[in-house]
Amino acid sequence: MNTRDICMMALFTALTAVMAQISVPMPLGVPMTMQTFAIMLTGMAIGARRGFFSILAYVLLGTAGVPVFAQLSGGMGIVFGPTGGFILSFPLMAWIVGMGAERGGWPAVVVGLFGGTVVNYAGGMLMFCLITRQSMEVAFMACVFPFLPTAVIKAVMAALIGVRLRARNFVPHAQGNEEL
Repeated sequence: MNTRDICMMALFTALTAVMAQISVPMPLGVPMTMQTFAIMLTGMAIGARRGFFSILAYVLLGTAGVPVFAQLSGGMGIVFGPTGGFILSFPLMAWIVGMGAERGGWPAVVVGLFGGTVVNYAGGMLMFCLITRQSMEVAFMACVFPFLPTAVIKAVMAALIGVRLRARNFVPHAQGNEEL
């Protein structure tokens, strides 16, 4: 990695922290935020490896207590609380989305965005069930169902913006720009 890579990763770490503050509380305790949009955009724009490390830095900052999570929260209590599964899956989500973007072509991008979102929802549901001792059905209704329409919108926005950033060589050593 070079200085430009590190700066890009820091930029997307900060973008994720800012987007997390756009948050709407939901009835069962899982807020609707723009974090997942930022994570999808990170993977799309800077790729799998840089995206993974950028979002890992975000998670580590929040775990250490820096208030980067939704509603200016942070700390181990958030990471290991009912919504922590989402947070812990964020680096993997960025990596999967980034793999799709690096493969090039819209089918790979769609598979990457879908796969990253599924991993995020699975991690969120699992932790929600473990902490709240609720059923998978309740977890699905709290962690997935209300978020499906916005997940599609976020994925489309991240794909369109991310592809443009990659095509303009926003990303050093970007691969797969030709086919998108």
